[in-house]
Amino acid sequence: MVVALPAVVAVAAWWLRGKDGADHAPGTEEDGVAGAFERLGVRPTDADLTVVQFSTAFCGPCRATKARLQQLQTTRPGLAVVQIDAESHLQEVRELDVRRTPTLFYLDRGGRLVGRSSGAPRPEELTAWVDAHVGAHS
Repeated sequence: MVVALPAVVAVAAWWLRGKDGADHAPGTEEDGVAGAFERLGVRPTDADLTVVQFSTAFCGPCRATKARLQQLQTTRPGLAVVQIDAESHLQEVRELDVRRTPTLFYLDRGGRLVGRSSGAPRPEELTAWVDAHVGAHS
């Protein structure tokens, strides 16, 4: 029993570490998210890709992700970024199943959820994801 506990803890830590910043394909929740995004004032029809970032004031990785998105936005006119304070929008946090910050939602021009990431994505992964949907521009 004593030997099994460290193994369980190690597996759980490995699993959580693997989920940090991980991208997730959209699931069947797509129909339920439209209303939440609409209430938040998100307008995906204005851009090729809209990234909605849920953050909190005390979240260091949120600030880094926000800065990277702002940097990407300067060279990619098809990218729109919407910042949401998770603490001020608890109903939408629950509806969208935001469990940690930053959580990013990726919406195409039609408002379809094309991806989601939980935790801070690596800068190169975030760049690759954006470029796959809007392309790199100088």
